[in-house]
Amino acid sequence: MGDLRVETSAKRVRAYFGGELVADATTPRLVWEIPHYPAYYLPLTSVRADLKATGETRGDGVVHDVVTPGGTASGAALTYPDSALLRDLVRLDFAAMDEWLEEDEPIYVHPRDPYKRVDVLSSSRHVRVALDGVTLAASSQPRILFETSLPPRYYLPLSDVRFDLLRPSDTQTQCPYKGTATYWSVEVNGVTHDDLVWIYRSPLPESQKVAGMACFFSEKVDLFVDGELQEKPKTPWS
Repeated sequence: MGDLRVETSAKRVRAYFGGELVADATTPRLVWEIPHYPAYYLPLTSVRADLKATGETRGDGVVHDVVTPGGTASGAALTYPDSALLRDLVRLDFAAMDEWLEEDEPIYVHPRDPYKRVDVLSSSRHVRVALDGVTLAASSQPRILFETSLPPRYYLPLSDVRFDLLRPSDTQTQCPYKGTATYWSVEVNGVTHDDLVWIYRSPLPESQKVAGMACFFSEKVDLFVDGELQEKPKTPWS
């Protein structure tokens, strides 16, 4: 695994699968396998399910099935018996579990990075969104969401958005800091641009101030703030 950043969290973390408790840890470890966010590694002593080695390996990790009375999550656990840092821990695949809790609150997508911050600030700056020369929205009462390592996101009241240009989308995404987003596509000059706008109707507590407001991908539209065209950010959504 090379050099790893590992920290002990003070949060109680539980994972469930098939309606059964898989693990209940009061000293989980946060392990930054990649730079963007950590994974939870839980003490083997906190595991309530059966871990059955499959005979397979994944890199330096030994692959296990997670077996509970409610079912089997195939290949959903990794242990690293030869690692001084990780030998007494297990990594449960986040997506393979049915539910994760930090204390008594659910978490989504991946563990939250304790060094990542979300700030939502009310603003009187004038924001205009355009695409192919057509104004999609204009507002002087945006809420600007500042999230560590991401560009500012401008959330606009729905009353300031051209709803006649929006088309419903079935797309939904989840964010561990904001919750579940639903989307609209935009039709301009006879061309449909898929999933260009999103909304958090019931966001998580730290993002409550953007509830019911629309945000456009600034990577894909022309964004003007106080009349000045903003440079399109380079992100995974560019």
